[in-house]
Amino acid sequence: MFREGSAGGASAMTWFRDRALTLTLMAMFLLFLAGQLITGLAEYNSEQEQHGHATVAMTGYLATGHPWEAIFENWESEFLQMAVFVLLTTALVQKGSPESRRPGVREPVDIDPRDFANHPDAPWPVRRGGWVLRVYEHSLGLAFVLLFMASWLGHALGGYAEFADDAALHGQPHPALGDYVSSSRFWFESFQNWQSEFLAIASMVWLAVYLRQRWSPESKPVHAPHGETGH
Repeated sequence: MFREGSAGGASAMTWFRDRALTLTLMAMFLLFLAGQLITGLAEYNSEQEQHGHATVAMTGYLATGHPWEAIFENWESEFLQMAVFVLLTTALVQKGSPESRRPGVREPVDIDPRDFANHPDAPWPVRRGGWVLRVYEHSLGLAFVLLFMASWLGHALGGYAEFADDAALHGQPHPALGDYVSSSRFWFESFQNWQSEFLAIASMVWLAVYLRQRWSPESKPVHAPHGETGH
């Protein structure tokens, strides 16, 4: 029984070890999301008090556009960044960066997956072939594009709800969704996040040419020359 329990514990530890990066990042996401909602509620209630309105509890806060505009506005920029980065790295290079394909070199990602249709360990779409494989071989970029579009829509709807609340607060006519999406406010909210995301990813691509982080797969080996490109 001791050996069985020990094996079970080891199996659980192995499961967590093999997924530690995703689990840690998701835990941080949930922690900071909770922090955003708590502080967002405080900020929202502060504004309510300044205008002589009653404060709300968390459930009432979640029924407003205030938290959703902020959440989706940031998700939108993150998914746009990842979509563009995944797609640009299929064709563009940065000599010396581990985030880039090597100039003029046929990489493993260039191999036709159809050559592995009979491989038993290949993902099901590879073994299935046809239109399923055509979608699957571009599925990472497509997924990020769809996540960006969904987040953009969430930003538009959440921001519109807050935009309409602001209009009512100031005694202005109720706006249409198109009024918000075509407003400078909506695009200012978008562009202020988009520019920062592309600055961040450009910094990662460029700084990794010259700087190192030992043990990280996002870095070249510490001893690698600056001109070495790719992992």
